Amino acid sequence: MNDDTNNGANGQFTGVVPLDVVAKEGGLSVMKGILEGRLPGAAMAKTLNFWLTTAEEGLIVFTGTPTVDHLNPLGTIHGGWAATIMDSSLACAVMTMIKPGEGYTTVEFKLNLTRPILPDMGKLACEGRVVHCGRTIATSEAYLRDSSGKLLAHGTETCAIFPIDKLKR
Repeated sequence: MNDDTNNGANGQFTGVVPLDVVAKEGGLSVMKGILEGRLPGAAMAKTLNFWLTTAEEGLIVFTGTPTVDHLNPLGTIHGGWAATIMDSSLACAVMTMIKPGEGYTTVEFKLNLTRPILPDMGKLACEGRVVHCGRTIATSEAYLRDSSGKLLAHGTETCAIFPIDKLKR
């Protein structure tokens, strides 16, 4: 289930990574595979115009450009755009820590918007970092900034880690 169009950075495309690949490779390899265009990224990233730009152990960066297609009725970028790029960075930072045979899911996340996001701001970067990774629980933090480094939003997330077989249908 992949969209074969390469619309992202580094030839990235969208679709669903097969769970058996995640089970075999582990999270960091999968995230690097998305970055390199070997594996698909999330389809909604294409819709919201953001792409994976860094994948390292415990660190993820997504870069995106919100457009007028993401406006709320008052003319600023909808908070859902910020929440989605933040959740992606927060969760994928945790994903870089999961071992082969493990899966994860977000349990909760919190977001603080510190200033309005406008459609003419250009590229924004969201950096997510793991704060703690245990056997069953991981936490992460993320910061969304404009090109001059101004903080637009920050947040935290808690993820549960479990055997990946629990995700298989």
